[in-house]
Amino acid sequence: MDEVKIVVAHAERATLRVGDVFLKVDADQGRIDIEVEAMSLAPVPTPEVLWRKPPVLALAAVPGSTLGRLGGPSTGSSAAWAAAGAAIRELHDASPPSWPGRAGRSIAALAAELDSECASLVTNGVLPADLVTRNRRVAEAAFRPWTPAFTHGDLQIAHVFVDGDEVTGIIDWSEAGRGDALYDLATFTLGHEEHLDDVIAGYGTAVDLDVIRAWGSLRSLLAVRWLVEHGFDPFTPGCEVDVLRSRM
Repeated sequence: MDEVKIVVAHAERATLRVGDVFLKVDADQGRIDIEVEAMSLAPVPTPEVLWRKPPVLALAAVPGSTLGRLGGPSTGSSAAWAAAGAAIRELHDASPPSWPGRAGRSIAALAAELDSECASLVTNGVLPADLVTRNRRVAEAAFRPWTPAFTHGDLQIAHVFVDGDEVTGIIDWSEAGRGDALYDLATFTLGHEEHLDDVIAGYGTAVDLDVIRAWGSLRSLLAVRWLVEHGFDPFTPGCEVDVLRSRM
């Protein structure tokens, strides 16, 4: 029997790997519904759905390897990063789904959530006030009108697989939906902004770098407390807190 490996596990969901099969266990079946539907609509390589028996979704492993992970070294050639940018552009150019995704929250809702989270980070001594204040100001550039796109919503580099210079699969679609395309680009290059030029070259169109940095600050501010409460360490070198410090 193949060894069972825990890929990720916290109070909301868990993912296990058994051989070439990933088993996703999620108490919120709405997230699984979105993941399955988004993968069926996305014009990019996605995992094959093997079977589904709530609360478990079984997916086939995709070939290749990731370009790295947040807090770790980045890998892959400039051409591989550009290929990822081209795949992301193909996704963004597709007809967006009917539902809003993580990158599609309203400006008013995001601003209110961000203000509440920033106050909590400072009040509870999680982060210094000047670091939070500076990044809250940077984040404001994300609060502007945007054209709805088909967004992944959680496009970490660990979710994009390549083989050589070819994208072989994009995984974890539970946050997908209509949203701001630049949120995906910010998430993909978070902590690895040295590859942003390569990604944009593959993406094939000019983008607002200030907005991408704004989304990076916003995502990091909103993530820090959640990560700590779920057993992750955003203070690890290269991770969310370092992203926030880079804005100072």
